[in-house]
Amino acid sequence: MALSKLQRRIRIKHRIRKIVSGTATKPRLSVYRSNKEIYAQLVDDVNGVTLASVSSRDKDLKATTKVEAATIVGKTIAEKATKVGVETVAFDRNGYLYHGRVKVLADAAREAGLKF
Repeated sequence: MALSKLQRRIRIKHRIRKIVSGTATKPRLSVYRSNKEIYAQLVDDVNGVTLASVSSRDKDLKATTKVEAATIVGKTIAEKATKVGVETVAFDRNGYLYHGRVKVLADAAREAGLKF
């Protein structure tokens, strides 16, 4: 039986999460991409705490395109990470292909100073 897109993504996500885990010093940068918006959060899996989060739905983020929104979210999450005292992260693409908006977000976070 063929898998739906969602079932396939969840299967890939579980495969990634077996390997990628976040700590207080090196949290997991988790990306969620919906059809309209994009979200990113820094997660400490050991303590079960979200250290920082950003989404394209935030009032202060103004973007005309979805790719532009991903760039802004990437820069903003990197700024918030430095405020919290985080330099390196483990990138969790959450089952999405490292392509398009997910790649743009990661590249913007790297340019803003995050290491992964």
